[in-house]
Amino acid sequence: MAVNDGDRAAARAVRHPAEPVLRVSQVLGPVTALGPGRRLGVWVQGCPLACAGCMSRHTWDPRGGHDVGVARLAALWRRGLAEGYDGLTVSGGEPLEQQAALAALLDAADRVRVAEGRADADLLVYTGWEEAEIAASPEATAVLDRADAVVTGRYRAGEPTALVWRGSANQRLTPRTSLGTRRYGPHLHRTADRPELQIQVTGRAVHIIGVPRPGELSALERDLSARGVTFRENTWRP
Repeated sequence: MAVNDGDRAAARAVRHPAEPVLRVSQVLGPVTALGPGRRLGVWVQGCPLACAGCMSRHTWDPRGGHDVGVARLAALWRRGLAEGYDGLTVSGGEPLEQQAALAALLDAADRVRVAEGRADADLLVYTGWEEAEIAASPEATAVLDRADAVVTGRYRAGEPTALVWRGSANQRLTPRTSLGTRRYGPHLHRTADRPELQIQVTGRAVHIIGVPRPGELSALERDLSARGVTFRENTWRP
């Protein structure tokens, strides 16, 4: 499942002027490398943190991506639940750069899962904000309280980790609801023997989803090149 040009045109056509809008880099599903089970992944556009070594440099520029109404994202979430998805993951970019729209999305996602009888489907948010920065902002805290679990902290390329769903050892996975505790509690200290990466192809784009270890992307690029797949550009090089 991905937001294509037809989806974007439809979203623009039906969007009410007052409807919350999220600036989005991409929407993909099913995602299996960023949280438990099969998930809908929403990557927001715009990130001022610009962590060195980030694999998603294309999401930094707030002028990139495209606007998608929260109602359209909620419809994609409803479709995902009908297909058996287990959760929604919001990453980026930096989701807390769009706090009002993020709150609207999480509220809508919660309403949909209840209406569809899927209250077991969890909501996970990745943010580069540190715990202290979140605690100092009542607004950011209120937004993230809508999520079942949150991964926090800047990505630090020099602090690799084998902990699942985290990019560097400093990042914290924190359940924020009872559902989050049930779903993520068993994984707080779980490590993976190898990177849990996922590859999806849409049109001419190859999407590498997950949290690679140091050198993993370069090795994957060499392997694909040996198989005849080359890139005009990629998102992890300046």
